Amino acid sequence: MSSSSDVKVLHRVIRFISSLAVSSFFTEVHVIGGEHVPKDGPIIVTATHHNMILDPVVLSVAFPYQRILNYWSKASLYKNPIMRYILLSSGNIPVDRKSKDRQILFKGTIEALAKGEAVALFPEGTSYTEPRIMQIKDGAAWAALEYMKWAQENPDKASSKPVTIIPAAIVYTNKSKYRSGVIMEFGRPISMDEYQEQFMSSAEGASRAAVKRLSRQIESELVEASVNASDWDTLYAARMARDLLWERERSINLDDFVTISQTLVDLFSTPDATNNFKSVKRYLLTYYSLLQSSHLTNSVLSTLPLPRSLDPNTPAAVPGRLRAILVLFRDSVSSLSRLPFFFVPLIVHLPVYIMGRVGARLVEQEEETQAQNKVAFGLLSLLIIYSTIFFFLWSLFMYTPIGAFVAAATVYWFAVYHIKLIDDNYMRAKRFIAAWRVLVGVWMPKRWELSMNALSQYTTPWTPPENPWIDKNKKKAPESDDQEKSKDAIPPVRAKSPTDLALQEEPPVQSRPVRRPPSRRIVRHVLRARVEAVKALAGFFDQLERTGSGKRVKASVHLAKLYGGVVQTEGKLEDASTAEVEEGWRHAKEVIDFLKKRGAKIPTLGQDPLAAEWAALSSEGEGYTTSEEKDEPVWVPASIHK
Repeated sequence: MSSSSDVKVLHRVIRFISSLAVSSFFTEVHVIGGEHVPKDGPIIVTATHHNMILDPVVLSVAFPYQRILNYWSKASLYKNPIMRYILLSSGNIPVDRKSKDRQILFKGTIEALAKGEAVALFPEGTSYTEPRIMQIKDGAAWAALEYMKWAQENPDKASSKPVTIIPAAIVYTNKSKYRSGVIMEFGRPISMDEYQEQFMSSAEGASRAAVKRLSRQIESELVEASVNASDWDTLYAARMARDLLWERERSINLDDFVTISQTLVDLFSTPDATNNFKSVKRYLLTYYSLLQSSHLTNSVLSTLPLPRSLDPNTPAAVPGRLRAILVLFRDSVSSLSRLPFFFVPLIVHLPVYIMGRVGARLVEQEEETQAQNKVAFGLLSLLIIYSTIFFFLWSLFMYTPIGAFVAAATVYWFAVYHIKLIDDNYMRAKRFIAAWRVLVGVWMPKRWELSMNALSQYTTPWTPPENPWIDKNKKKAPESDDQEKSKDAIPPVRAKSPTDLALQEEPPVQSRPVRRPPSRRIVRHVLRARVEAVKALAGFFDQLERTGSGKRVKASVHLAKLYGGVVQTEGKLEDASTAEVEEGWRHAKEVIDFLKKRGAKIPTLGQDPLAAEWAALSSEGEGYTTSEEKDEPVWVPASIHK
């Protein structure tokens, strides 16, 4: 490697600019397990990859001790001297995929590790949107073990410290949403000592077996630090339950976010948890889907005094018209009263908001690309706007050095002022828009709202298309009983790499447009579905609590071990290893106590969990009745039975 790139000037510049983009888009990057990352010495960071270019951006910006990370790129790109300098200086190292000799293949990686540097990889191979980690390729394991072998053969050239692998799970509270949060958790360092003897063995297939074992260890660490569900329905039901149990945004401690989310996923992966399990899941999915279709969120609706009663015999109303106007007037005055303090930043940053929305709409069906486009389009707009302001202010000072300093300081503090005010004003704006949508939906004649038949297409959550570069030949996670299998699955496409190095370009993802009805036509349905979902969730936890202390529910193995559950051995993996498949269980009472201790507001039958209601009945007398389906209590809109 060229010594001119050792200081990584471009990498530091890019990281600084990226930090501005990250702090502008996300509320926080919360780091867990930073103590597992060594301050120096050779490390290979293996990170999850579910949000395109934002993953390396977040990883580089928030990496402990501000260590510079080197990412893999094709060796053929380094032929041009100028391009070579740009790539090396920006923190890239070459990987020669055409070579079958792994010492040549990983030459750039070995050189970086020998200097005690950090190399960052994404072992999943491609960015994708799936309910779980789908694959872990072997490139990272090969690179670590090949360096270990090289270091033993060249002790005078190698770093004085051994190489370790640092798993890093990047979890987004909502990866495509503006002002959401990020949790980056580093797992326990993985030493090569356990795999050294087998990898160095001359026995046939021994080295590959060691690589496979190491890859499974990496996968295990990443799974423990991320959220994984067997199917989309289970993940969506768990998300909706989480939003109902913790209604206010950012009310969950980010230290507990992944554990809480995985606990709920496990809970809704237990079909025999209660006898009303299927209806509860259906109501949660219906509400989740209607929220997606109406551009509303439960957290915003929870800030409005909407009615909610958990007594199945009590009619559940949509807001009265007069009350709706009063709430809209209140929220309008509250929003406008703060507008003078935010008016100038709002006007200046309006092009940034608009361009971010335009970027997201270009890839509306690719969730993992939306945030990338929002950040890229917004950052480009921001650089143009801030540069214009800087030069304008500088010109007022006749382009003097002091004027440049004053102009730069003004731009900086203006940006800080905007970020400080954006969260409160953004939430108020969302409340204001939601109140308007509710008002229009309530005041609109009832005959204009969608019929139950027309509504049915919006009550099933839309699922992202499959990524054609995911290896479908790997063993799939078990499917839930009510999961519908795809009829148009895309045939698998294998990456052409001798060691599955995950250096391929991102494949195009094509899918049908999202169907979105006018929100005014489904607002009443959203509010009814909200009531139904809460009632169903209350019944679910009520039955779960009454089952007694002996009731067990499914659990991820690491959570079962952590919280005193039961782990059962189910058999062995399909490959030639001796690893066994384990299944975890937790006691239902312990799960409920776990959720309550972390702030869950579990609704209770017969009690109203909200402090206020808009009206006891709607202005048009809509209500609910009770029905039965296979001896399980459910709550169905009365209009269905008419």
